Amino acid sequence: MKKFFITLGALLLAFSLPLSGKAANTKQFSDVPSTKHFAEAVYELAERNIIGGYPDGTFKPGNSITRGQAAAMISKLVGLDTKNVKNPGFKDVSTANGYYKAIAAMAEKKIINGYGNGRFGPNDPITRAQMASILVKAFDLPRYSFKASESPFTDVSRGTGHDPNILIIYKMGITTGTSADTFSPNAPITRGQAAKMMKATEVARAPITTLRAKDFGWTRFMGISDYNTGSDLFEVVWSSDKYDNQALDTVHLIPLKEGSGLFSVEVGYHEPQKGYYRAYYVDIKEVDGQLKLTLKETDDFLTTKAVMNTDNKKQVVNVALSTIDGKVLSDSVPFTRCNSFTTNACTDQEQTNADGTSRNIRIDIEKEGQYIATLRFIDGNEIRYGIEATKESSIFFYRIRTVEERPSAELDMGEGRHVLPAGSGEIAEVTKDPVTNILKVNGKKEGNFDIKLPDNKIQSIKGINVRVSKIGPIINTIVYRDIETGA
Repeated sequence: MKKFFITLGALLLAFSLPLSGKAANTKQFSDVPSTKHFAEAVYELAERNIIGGYPDGTFKPGNSITRGQAAAMISKLVGLDTKNVKNPGFKDVSTANGYYKAIAAMAEKKIINGYGNGRFGPNDPITRAQMASILVKAFDLPRYSFKASESPFTDVSRGTGHDPNILIIYKMGITTGTSADTFSPNAPITRGQAAKMMKATEVARAPITTLRAKDFGWTRFMGISDYNTGSDLFEVVWSSDKYDNQALDTVHLIPLKEGSGLFSVEVGYHEPQKGYYRAYYVDIKEVDGQLKLTLKETDDFLTTKAVMNTDNKKQVVNVALSTIDGKVLSDSVPFTRCNSFTTNACTDQEQTNADGTSRNIRIDIEKEGQYIATLRFIDGNEIRYGIEATKESSIFFYRIRTVEERPSAELDMGEGRHVLPAGSGEIAEVTKDPVTNILKVNGKKEGNFDIKLPDNKIQSIKGINVRVSKIGPIINTIVYRDIETGA
């Protein structure tokens, strides 16, 4: 069985992790007392040589930051390669510019753009909105989708441009805006604000695990499934770098609390690559005060419920299970009663009726194969069910098919002839009693066919359908009128 671990570091854009607690700095800025809300971020980033102060020993936290300075700081923060860069082609950023390499590296990764007229504006003050977009792209934050009405900011409501990114960093707790209902997107960001936002982004991003379709040779994801032990174990954000719901190529897993669960990503059958899904065990633990999510890829199949419909017949008191060839596995397997057809497990309210009957009986199937389950009712009668568990088109859980043993079926077809299609005798034997007009069908092998009624005078009745299902020796036969319901 092929298994391997995917760790957070292998999936995320590489960047320096924040130091735990307050940095043991060797430098103090005279204008950044510890009481300032941005002080811890300033000193930690300064200790890591991400940002610097002025020769006079000040940091000047209220000064604005230029676009070039922001590129230099963030490229260091996320660990971009600034040695081997391509010329970004901005006419106002020459190779002699001190920020050239950082700007080029950021542009190559499509983290920053110019103004659309060939300029980058390296000396222009960077706005709060521009900083939001750079942080979202540089740290590859989850691309939450928002409606304009969901914005808490009265000055961020258009849903275009930088607005989605502003709402993303707000949702992730990176910033609360300049007031409860304003973000001031066009205002220059100060050095103190920038330090705090960068540090907050780094902390918010660190525990998130990201999967990309291209990592598996796929163009996009077609579906995801999360089987949490609790609905609040981890959050899944399924999105696209382009905020395009038709190009969902990225999945972010955000841990919310300690625990274990299951997760899978799936690609459409149209993809040429072998293997159309990946399944993982999810383990979340707190490490050094921070939640860490680990994915362990698996091809395991888990115990799966086989559902046998009893349609509120008499109460079931015992279930025996054997292999398809009759080898007894258990004379009495645990079972549950349920009145729901939609869930793999039932709530207490769904389990049984007052008289002990239920819509269906469920037992656990642990291995792939074919089985026979014998249900014994309170009156001593028994019904057998064929059960087939396969790995076909399944993630984590087997595909279960059940067949209730009903080798024959009858239908009063009335007077008139019936015409059987060629080859129907291989699927079922069909006879009609000339006195009672009862059509009797004995199933032989799996299949279906239609019986024509050439003398039929009722327009809504098109004919008679016969369907035979079979698992091993268990045969289920159904016969019913094919009624045209109309538009």
